[in-house]
Amino acid sequence: MPKPTSLEKKTVSWKHVLGSWAIYAYTLFLGWTTRIYWFKTDEFLRLEKEGKNYIYAIWHNQQLFLLYPYRGQKICSLISLSDDGEFIARVLPKFGMKAVRGSTTRGGARALIKLMNIAEAGYHPMLTPDGPRGPIYQVQPGILFLAQKTGLPIIPVGTALSRKFKAGSWDKMRVPLPFGSTALTYGKAVYVAENGDMQAIAAELKAELDRVTDLSEQFINKKPFDNTRG
Repeated sequence: MPKPTSLEKKTVSWKHVLGSWAIYAYTLFLGWTTRIYWFKTDEFLRLEKEGKNYIYAIWHNQQLFLLYPYRGQKICSLISLSDDGEFIARVLPKFGMKAVRGSTTRGGARALIKLMNIAEAGYHPMLTPDGPRGPIYQVQPGILFLAQKTGLPIIPVGTALSRKFKAGSWDKMRVPLPFGSTALTYGKAVYVAENGDMQAIAAELKAELDRVTDLSEQFINKKPFDNTRG
């Protein structure tokens, strides 16, 4: 019997084991057939060169292609305790990443504590500020709380895909297709002070995520990012 990916998931079916290997194979194929453009800021390159830690932020519907570009890096990601989340939680270690199970609705406090501990060990948390259930393109407090407690900057990353289809989920998940191109555009780091105005910082992070997503969309698809739609 396959083992669960966390103490919260008591049982796991073989569909998760076999499905995760299928996702892994497809992701590798995507990576081999997709042209990737990186647009990193001087600020981020300096943090990277100095070996500093940071938190990645990306909108929930843009996350599916990120496994390949960030393979082998010290990334830890917050994955929901849902049935679908079990697939992703099993794929992450295949790319050298860690999965922390939990969400804002289930196991959230425990998951954030785990993320704090893993961040102290040098891993870069990667979170979707509007996940796992939305509202779409709206920053929830979890990522701000993590940044406040760890003192780490949040690095917004906006992406775009030339070949994809939109799933029928709440966020209109972008499912990448092979033989296309993608852009990953980094934004200005967002810091959360101990006594920071959370509402104002959430608005700042949203604005920066929208801005860098728009830059990626303009580069890849030659059209603006519409943050009023899925």
